[in-house]
Parts: sequence; C-alpha cells; structure tokens
Amino acid sequence: MTTVVAFNVAREPAAARILADGSVIWPTRKLPPAEDDHAALSAAVVLADGGELVGVTLGQGDPVWAAARGTTRVLRISDVVVGDDDSATAAALAAAVAEVDGADLVVLGDSEHHPGLAPALAGHLGWPCVLAAAAAARVGEGVEVTRRIGGVEETISARLPVVIAIVAEGEETSPPGMKTMLTARRLPVHDLVATDLALEPVPPLEPVQTRPPSSAAARLFDGDPQQAVGELIKALRSEGVL
Repeated sequence: MTTVVAFNVAREPAAARILADGSVIWPTRKLPPAEDDHAALSAAVVLADGGELVGVTLGQGDPVWAAARGTTRVLRISDVVVGDDDSATAAALAAAVAEVDGADLVVLGDSEHHPGLAPALAGHLGWPCVLAAAAAARVGEGVEVTRRIGGVEETISARLPVVIAIVAEGEETSPPGMKTMLTARRLPVHDLVATDLALEPVPPLEPVQTRPPSSAAARLFDGDPQQAVGELIKALRSEGVL
C-alpha cells in the first residue's frame, strides 16, 4: 500500500506582511514549510518503510523540499492555493489523494494555525483521523500512533485507511545538504489543475475590515533597584492594581 504526505498546505503567520492599514499580504508564489511539515515528512518516511511515498501539495508548494526529504514523487494541484478556508484546502488534497493508487495512509502536519485541516481532510476522504501525534509505525494491517496530551502519553491503534496529523517536537535538526537538494530537482512532479480533478471553484474568504494590531505602551523601571521597586509600586497603586 502507498503512504501519502501532504506538505506546504498551511500558512504560518511569520510568512505574512502586515501593511500600515492592517491588511495582510500572503506569499503568492511559494509558501515556506509549516512548522510541523518536517516532522510529518520524517514520520511518513518511517511509515512508508522503503515503499512508495507520494507527496501532495498545492500551487505554492515546493516539490524539491519534499523530494529532498524522502518522497519518491509529488502530485501538485498547481492552480489551487492555500487560503483561510481549511475545508476548501482539504477538498483539493482529498482529490489529489484519490489520484494515488493504493493510498491507505495520509500524513500531514498538525498545524496550530489551521487546526481544521486534518479533520476536514479525513472527512472528505471518509477516513478516521488521529491528531496531535508525535510518532507512528505500521503494525500488521494498521498503525500504532503515539501522542502526548498534557502530561499523558497515549498509544493508539488504528486500522487503515487513516489520516495522521503530526506535531513537531522541535526544529528540523538535519536538513538535507546541497547535493541532496540538487538530486531532488530531478525527481518526478505531476502537475494537475482543478478541472482535472472535477474540483468546483470555491470563492475565497474576503476580509470585511482590517486594522493594525493593537499595541500597549510599556514602561521600564531601571537604575537603582530599590528606587525602581519604589517607582513600580507607586505606578501599580496609581493604576489601581495595589
């Protein structure tokens, strides 16, 4: 059976530009990897266990990034971009997964900023979903997933097919080198468009109003520690805190 990994399908706030009027500009050409993407790809490589690992992404995805980390080929829907509508993104990804023969397992990052994406993808596929996973392995005809909720570690057994959303526990420690990246450029990429998959166009969510982020003034008490403490207490009393 075939393992699928979805990548570059979540927008990180750090990638946005906020203009003076509060409007937000997102990258239109290429999205940087989301904070959980590298962990999802690492988990997918383990789950593929030497078999085929197919990457799926949308128009702003970087196939080379995924190929350098273990995908054998990439399916990209070139005219669909990541937006605020997680259900629309999930519908496009589900259509791409349906193009992969024998796909029985989909792995993606459990994005903090797109929490509805993994459940929506599972819903479109009609598969169960395991969220907040730290690691996963194929066991017999299913998978065994480890996740940490609060201070408790859980081990969950799930039958295939299933969607698994992986949470990164840190930054990527061993990114691929230049030679690997150059080799990855030669791996196959299959570009599709929405009409190939009978995807209905979804109107993007349009902001009704924007404003600059609110900011609060800060007062710094420095100099002699005793004097600074006295000034702090005086300020707190004047604000009615004490």
